[in-house]
Amino acid sequence: MKPTEPGLPYKSMAVSIVISLLVVAWGVLNLETLTADRLTVRLLWPLLRLLVFITLGLVVGHIIESTGWTRHLAVVAAPLFRFSNLGDRCSAAFTTSFFSGVAANAMLWEFFKEEKITRRQLFLGNLMNQLPAYFLHLPTTFFIVIPLTGWAGALYFLLTFTAQVFRTLMVVIYGRMFCRSDSISGAIADRINQTERPARKRAAMVASMKKRLPGRLVRIALYVIPIYTLVFMASAMGGFDAARDWLARFVVTSVLPVESLSVIIFSFAAEFTSGFAAAGALMEAGVLTIKQTVIALLAGNVVAFPIRALRHQLPHYMGIFSPAMGVQLLLLGQGLRVVSLVIVGVGYYLFF
Repeated sequence: MKPTEPGLPYKSMAVSIVISLLVVAWGVLNLETLTADRLTVRLLWPLLRLLVFITLGLVVGHIIESTGWTRHLAVVAAPLFRFSNLGDRCSAAFTTSFFSGVAANAMLWEFFKEEKITRRQLFLGNLMNQLPAYFLHLPTTFFIVIPLTGWAGALYFLLTFTAQVFRTLMVVIYGRMFCRSDSISGAIADRINQTERPARKRAAMVASMKKRLPGRLVRIALYVIPIYTLVFMASAMGGFDAARDWLARFVVTSVLPVESLSVIIFSFAAEFTSGFAAAGALMEAGVLTIKQTVIALLAGNVVAFPIRALRHQLPHYMGIFSPAMGVQLLLLGQGLRVVSLVIVGVGYYLFF
């Protein structure tokens, strides 16, 4: 039995917007660097873009499920998801993740709310979506990094891909051992959808979307707007820069030579290519060997990514999913990511 949709939380939404405006007003009055241009470019436009992508994700997920296209999208990765007992719907979200991670997460949440996948399948499906996300950004990063760092960059990509494959295999094995597949119920639902008349199916889809989509968008914006604003303000106040420098010095003094400090610090910058440019320059100057450069880049990845995740992923995770679940998913995903990179990096350091 599907849960009924409660009324829209207009009062809570108003409070959320007021809090966000007060935070922005405080920043404008107290931070000289917080100009109107910076607010527009770094806060308003990215926030609007994020909300648009989340909306598109909800619409796409609803259309895919209502029209029975789950089965068609699931075919792409069907053997893998059949073996891991994650089912057709997680497979459809996996395929969608090659084009949009936000849309894929929105689909998983909708499937979970409609009780078509379990909580465990949602978590594992989200972890599986890290593999498409890796390839989604690979073409851009690969042809920038390789000219800057040469063989060190190629080894870096090989090691990060190895870590990604390792995480994916662990999720598949866990799913195989501890999940029950929903593929049977999914197939039955698809056959039911196919027996309905197209006109009736479209009318039901539109009616359902009009009824449910506004409520979902309001509840997402309720969390996304203030969280994104607070994270932006923390960045404007230099909080992330301070954390970045402290973590970078800790890693350098404990593990890596001092010369690689600039590589670690630049890896935190908004423009990620700065870290690779610094690494290439140090390597060409003979300050770092290829092996030290690879280790420094991996260390920069490990140390920088939690902060990047907090800045860029936390708002949409807490908005798409419930706040508690969003934090859990983010911590689990990034925790496994860091652990796998450390394992691969230590293996490379010891045996190569």
